[in-house]
Amino acid sequence: MTAADNPKKKLAGVVDMTHGGGGRAMSDLIEKLFRRHLSNPALDQGHDAAVLDRPAGRLVLSTDAHVVSPLFFPGGDIGSLAVHGTLNDVAMAGARPLSLTASFILEEGFPLEELELIVKSMAQASREAGVPVVSGDTKVVEKGKGDGVFISTTGLGVLPEGVAISPEAARPGQVVLISGPIGDHGVAILSKRENLEFETEIRSDSAALHDLVAEMINVDPGISVLRDPTRGGLATALNEIANASRIGFVLQEESIPVSPDVQAACELLGLDPLYVANEGKLVCICAAERADELLAVMRAHPNGRGACRIGEVVDDPDCMVIMETEFGGSRVVDWLSGEQLPRIC
Repeated sequence: MTAADNPKKKLAGVVDMTHGGGGRAMSDLIEKLFRRHLSNPALDQGHDAAVLDRPAGRLVLSTDAHVVSPLFFPGGDIGSLAVHGTLNDVAMAGARPLSLTASFILEEGFPLEELELIVKSMAQASREAGVPVVSGDTKVVEKGKGDGVFISTTGLGVLPEGVAISPEAARPGQVVLISGPIGDHGVAILSKRENLEFETEIRSDSAALHDLVAEMINVDPGISVLRDPTRGGLATALNEIANASRIGFVLQEESIPVSPDVQAACELLGLDPLYVANEGKLVCICAAERADELLAVMRAHPNGRGACRIGEVVDDPDCMVIMETEFGGSRVVDWLSGEQLPRIC
């Protein structure tokens, strides 16, 4: 029995340059690790490109690179994050994801046992999402020329007829919904990176959101905008939408959900939760009269239980995001200057 036959057999050793050289070592790595865990009919064809049936409808394509540090964090790792991040980018266009591709850049000396954990996590996330990894590639760089593992993923999806979700579609009078508390992912990464300990473990919210999006669109195909507030957090996502749609936002501070643990961690670290990355939340901009129905659907889904209304779209030629504070004042929620937390996704 070989490692390819025995699912409990762990790979020993480290990545070396022969694993990217195109010879037997590379073939063994692909067979004993990548194909063993990611196996599906399209991938098992063994082509350098997947041959797929073309679905009816408009195609949606998104690509993403993942350079998170550390590679493993509470609530996930770079493998599951790569799946969730790309699926969510496809879903934010209103599309149903169909398939993924993945490209791995491996650093010489990286432990094969850790690489297998990452690939297994990617495979599990892919299976749970119902979206297979149908093609991939592996390259190896010299020690010191990388940082363990970088992963690039591309997602393909299909957009239902009648759905026209766009960052340019927000209009005055609409409202802003969010699917749950913000800041969990960024704080989970930072706590692991800096070896910080809190009374309770803060876990990443990393999750695939396409099933939630499908249920929302089924209720309201006229949703104007969907956005996952990843790098730069909620503040950056809303500023991007405001500039694309040439409108403004007025937010209610007391309505924006932040868990007590994340709020306390941000205060300790001098961070603003509005700018902290999320990997399992979405922002929805919809007609005011559809908000309650959408909130009910969101709250009934595991990835939307904390959904709430946080503000409204207003007419503003300056495209400002304004937050009315709990103390009765207001402040501008501007673009992030620099990057609060690098290497976050």
